Amino acid sequence: MSEPKAPTPTPGDTYKGWLFKWTNYIKGYQRRWFVLSNGLLSYYRTQAEMGHTCRGTINLATANIVVEDSCNFIISNGGAQTYHLKASSEVERQRWITALELAKAKAVRMQAESDDSGDECPMSPPPAGQSGASRNSEVQSTLRTLGSKVEDLSTCNDLIAKHGSALQRSLSELEGVKLGGDTGDKIRQVTERATLFRITSNAMINTCRDFLALAQAHSKRWQKALQAEREQRVRLEETLEQLAKQHNHLERAFRGATVLPASQSNPATDSKGPSSGKGDASDEDDENEFFDAMEDVQEFITVPADPKYHRRSGSNVSGISSEIGMDDQSLDEQSLASNPESPQPQELEPVKKRRTRIPDKPNYSLNLWSIMKNCIGKELSKIPMPVNFNEPISMLQRLSEDLEYSELLDKAAKCQSSLEQLCYVAAFTVSSYSTTVHRTGKPFNPLLGETFELDRRYESGYRSLCEQVSHHPPAAAHHAISERGWTLRQEITLASKFRGKYLSIMPLGSIHCIFEKSNNHYTWKKVTTTVHNIIVGKLWIDQSGEIDIINHQTGDRCHLKFAPYSYFSRDVARKVTGVVADKEGKAHYVLSGTWDEKMEFSRVMQSSRGGENGTEGRQKTVYQTLKAREIWKKNPLPDGAENMYYFSDLALTLNEQEDSVAPTDSRRRPDQRLMEQGRWEEANAEKQRLEEKQRSVRREREREAARTANPTDETVIEDSINDTPLKTDGEEIISEPIETPEKIDAEETTSSDISSSSAHQDNYRALWFERTDDPLTGEQTHVYKGGYWEAKDHGSWEICPDIF
Repeated sequence: MSEPKAPTPTPGDTYKGWLFKWTNYIKGYQRRWFVLSNGLLSYYRTQAEMGHTCRGTINLATANIVVEDSCNFIISNGGAQTYHLKASSEVERQRWITALELAKAKAVRMQAESDDSGDECPMSPPPAGQSGASRNSEVQSTLRTLGSKVEDLSTCNDLIAKHGSALQRSLSELEGVKLGGDTGDKIRQVTERATLFRITSNAMINTCRDFLALAQAHSKRWQKALQAEREQRVRLEETLEQLAKQHNHLERAFRGATVLPASQSNPATDSKGPSSGKGDASDEDDENEFFDAMEDVQEFITVPADPKYHRRSGSNVSGISSEIGMDDQSLDEQSLASNPESPQPQELEPVKKRRTRIPDKPNYSLNLWSIMKNCIGKELSKIPMPVNFNEPISMLQRLSEDLEYSELLDKAAKCQSSLEQLCYVAAFTVSSYSTTVHRTGKPFNPLLGETFELDRRYESGYRSLCEQVSHHPPAAAHHAISERGWTLRQEITLASKFRGKYLSIMPLGSIHCIFEKSNNHYTWKKVTTTVHNIIVGKLWIDQSGEIDIINHQTGDRCHLKFAPYSYFSRDVARKVTGVVADKEGKAHYVLSGTWDEKMEFSRVMQSSRGGENGTEGRQKTVYQTLKAREIWKKNPLPDGAENMYYFSDLALTLNEQEDSVAPTDSRRRPDQRLMEQGRWEEANAEKQRLEEKQRSVRREREREAARTANPTDETVIEDSINDTPLKTDGEEIISEPIETPEKIDAEETTSSDISSSSAHQDNYRALWFERTDDPLTGEQTHVYKGGYWEAKDHGSWEICPDIF
């Protein structure tokens, strides 16, 4: 969700936008909608609340505004109300501070003017939550009051005319009357009508006086307000001019600190704050790009390269090409245009129509008693967790989701330069985390021997196979091969640590990517995934850590850094930065972006050591780069994704029924299928049956291993195995301090193996993968040994175990 950008504050306008407000130590900073209008700062939880529910209002006329740091500031009115606020960036904070200071000055001035004018009918400020039309409403109210006074004047005028005519007639009659008995009556009539005329005239005079006083009071106030607006506009223009001068001065000082030659100095006239991730182009050269330094996260600084690197003249291009190869435009366009196997012809292939929806997630309330009542009388190690915490796909299918952006590897396979290829591999590595940002549900733990195939040869040119090769510790092997020149394999084992408020999940094992044409072999590991608010609050996921992608063929290396989210950081959330360097350590590309949205890359033209701006006095490297170009962007989620577990288009198709898959395929798992259909009670019962079945199979397998190892002690060994509490698919609660079950499976809070009382090892061997020593990493890993796709072609699945 992209938040709306607040406009530049203008004196007299209502200013509104999103800010983070400190609530308490449990929830921390929460996002709130703030509205500044007529000297009042009000806030709401959402924009929809503006019409009916205001969460709080503070009068700026008596408030004190204090700036804490680049993004945080405090508003207090003497102790009764204090708001601790944080903007998304330093630029946004400055906009709010400017708007608040102007509104406070205006409120103080208007209050003083109202007291001095002695106006008996002061216009009260509009209530909190009123929209930007509050000033117009105030004027309309005044005009209605003046209109009513005009109507009163018209009525008095009519009465004066009426009674004046009657008085005139009475005087005329009095002149013609003869002295006699009726003289007294005529005089009384004249007196009464003269009295009515006097009363009406007095009413007319009073109404005129009120109208005149009201008009004069409002006219004076409007004139003062207009003059104040003019003065504030002049003051704002002066402030903006000073800010521009300060910005220019800071930019020159920054250029001087980087110790760059004067000929390469071409400062941008405007740059965005840290939240934007990149700067605006300058007037002299729209190709130049400026990146702000990232405090304590980014270990380098990028500045725009000298314009000479952008010129396309023959002498310059030939000179640069001899030193650094293709320019950045060729990196993105030439490698694709020169190869006819670009993604466009894929649409001409007849492909299977995949499903685009699954049943909506039921809105079942979690009843703790319904969970605990099924645990009575059972061993603690055999208590299953319900499917309420899951999403209807398995861990094998979740692992296959890494291939959602396989087109990045397709592009990498076509690259002529290994450094360029490494940029695409790095983008592919980051893209595998984009599906996790909203996915707080836990995938089903695969049963031992469970498999999952993903055949996308017609759509994307690849097919992949996953198998659960070990259960304690749980490990899954994955192998994918593409007709477009690349192979991906990995074995992932999950280790986890529960730290009270959050859970850290650390994937162990290396990922290998081999390109057929160049024989480039890349390896890397995954970063740590952290699930926050395990006990209290709304679950949310963050990725943090560092990744080193190594090309074992050439020695090239890419170092990626996933910045952990912090309430007090000025960096954009989910920030990723990286540098691609050759075997000598010379940087050639810089990558930046976020793991949930997009990644950009730019070619490095020159690098130098800057001042000691880093933490602990370390020097930061300053890179001069060409304009950044987008290398990867996340696909939008399908409509209604919030009701479908936030699945992507690929994830929606992973559990789709297919007839020709192996009997051990995750699509055939009954509890997972029942959960997808919304039949959660049946899914829980089926899940418990599968666990018990796997437990029995494992006991039998251990008995067989025991008989083979020591036939004479068979009876004693069998009793030992029967007495040993066994875990099946890792989804039972462990005998450790238990966290609230509404947040997470206990199976992910520890990865303990079988109790040491079981002296005999499991003799299980994977069906489609074999265990070998990796010559590059030195790790023991499972590698695909072949046979699966041939078995599928012949429809012969006799060797597959019955696990469901």
